[in-house]
Amino acid sequence: MARVIGEHMATSNPIVKTIAGLHVPYARHPRVRAIKRQGHHPSIHGTKLWNSSGVLIDYIASTTPLGPQSVIDAGCGWGLAGIWCAKTFGSAVASVDADASVMPYLELVAELNDVQVTPVVARFEQLDAGLLGATDWLIAADVCFWEELVDPVTSMIERAIESGTKRIMISDPRREPFFTMADTILSDFGGELVEWRVGTSRQSGVILVIENT
Repeated sequence: MARVIGEHMATSNPIVKTIAGLHVPYARHPRVRAIKRQGHHPSIHGTKLWNSSGVLIDYIASTTPLGPQSVIDAGCGWGLAGIWCAKTFGSAVASVDADASVMPYLELVAELNDVQVTPVVARFEQLDAGLLGATDWLIAADVCFWEELVDPVTSMIERAIESGTKRIMISDPRREPFFTMADTILSDFGGELVEWRVGTSRQSGVILVIENT
């Protein structure tokens, strides 16, 4: 007989998988199917989970003994990194994405992990100095995948640094637009690029890390 814990079914055909200790629904999860039937179809690559989130979470878990009180998860998609911060550190998390259609999926993942985050529909350009300066961490995973995203992401990070965000971490699977952005930030403000692999897995990437203290 299958053992059922809430909606996490221990069967040969599970509807929830585990990523970095988080419960994440498969596409066949009935709640995911219901959200799709309601017409929520993300258009800015928010239809899948990106390995860069797992890389970022593993880096934070391995290097951070004391978590932040507040986090902005920019370009959050399904919001794994921010949800992990909320669950692990009890952080207040603003999960920000330009695509309103990802928000029901974000809220489902948060619910499956017994945490709350604040969904915010906004573009990178709309994260102003006041909001960034009041936040301990700015995190993002795989948000610089097009050349036209280089300037908005660069400007967002510049505003965060100048307004006093304490720590900034942007992970990426080594795309060229990311390195273009990172080169500008490192030249103007410093920081470091950290190559990171999750344990012995094939999951790896690079993280732009800025300690703004």
